[in-house]
Amino acid sequence: MAQKFGNGRWVKEGVLDNRVAGTVVGRITFAALGPVDFYLIGDFKGEIAGKAIRFRNSQFADEDLAGQVLGDFEVPQVGEVSLISFDPHPLLSPHPYLEWFSLRKNHYRIELAAGDAWILSDEEAATLDQEHETIRETLSSRARSTRGRSDSDWV
Repeated sequence: MAQKFGNGRWVKEGVLDNRVAGTVVGRITFAALGPVDFYLIGDFKGEIAGKAIRFRNSQFADEDLAGQVLGDFEVPQVGEVSLISFDPHPLLSPHPYLEWFSLRKNHYRIELAAGDAWILSDEEAATLDQEHETIRETLSSRARSTRGRSDSDWV
């Protein structure tokens, strides 16, 4: 079963960047954990493919329980994209959806309210270049496929 971070409420904000094909890098801030660097193999889908996105969770709650539940969350997060999209399923209304598998094959999923995420302009994304290049340099050697598991059935 996927870790959903207290139904998403323990995810504060973040930025993810897919401007380098085949990789998603960035940083997400969680309740109790603070900022966590991400390096994922794969790409965004749909309108956000090849873009950088930012999000702020309108439902964020900094709860003590988050520290207990997220205590074994891998920091930094290195793994593989299952699905990252603003329109994850044809039978649901569009909303930001982030799903990935860690190197330990832990399954993670974040669903946000429509309007909580947006595509960065080229100028906004360029301000992230140095930080994201540092994440790539630091974490890329750890990355490998997690394909020994089932992908999401969402398209």
